[in-house]
Amino acid sequence: MRENPVKQAVAAGRPQVGTFVFDFAVPALPGIAASAGADFVIYDMEHSGLGEDEVKAQIAACRGLALAPFVRPPRKTYEVVARLLDLGALGLLLPMVGGPEEAAEIVSWTRYPPKGIRGAMFGGAHDDYTPGPVGEKIRIADARTLVMPMIETKAGVEAVEEICAVEGVDLPFVGPFDLSFAVGTPGEFDSPAFNKALDRILAAAESAGKPCGAFVADPAWGKRLIERGVRLICYHYDAGLYRQGLADGLATLRG
Repeated sequence: MRENPVKQAVAAGRPQVGTFVFDFAVPALPGIAASAGADFVIYDMEHSGLGEDEVKAQIAACRGLALAPFVRPPRKTYEVVARLLDLGALGLLLPMVGGPEEAAEIVSWTRYPPKGIRGAMFGGAHDDYTPGPVGEKIRIADARTLVMPMIETKAGVEAVEEICAVEGVDLPFVGPFDLSFAVGTPGEFDSPAFNKALDRILAAAESAGKPCGAFVADPAWGKRLIERGVRLICYHYDAGLYRQGLADGLATLRG
């Protein structure tokens, strides 16, 4: 079974960078992302319409690459979370987590007994179809799974200290757009209200001794967040990057 180098790196304080995948779930994508220097990709099932078969194929395509596959599930239920882990996801990005009880329940879905309630299925995609001692597989699976609750609601911000303190929560993740909605300044990432919420999230992570993650579409903002201690940066998304690159090239050609 493969380890999760991204989880190990952020825990050690080393920044990791990657990107979102919404639409371009093609066989070549993991190789392209890895060759571009991405440490991870997050496959979005919440907003994109990606299905389990597509995600399973993408995770399989990540094998053999220095690229960790994470998934944002379409729903926060045990059945969905456990299935994605069985498909081989090394981490989960959970949207709109609002309190420590919800965070603790999610963590329990990602751990085998006695630490949690994850159901047993071995010799499948998540353990690379290999034989071996079940106890060792459980140890690796529990240790490698990266649990990332998104802090992007008013309730989440108000409970962020308690969420960060939950055992098994690896890092709080800033969802900037929904967070800007929650504080009443949609799309305004430089507003005092947004930055007050951001400051509280970063302080809560630091106080809990945990790294923090964030989505950014602006590399300069991402650099500033890294300087402030954010250790996992998800830069842009596939369709947006394609459109941006194409638009820049076409504009240059047209003079």
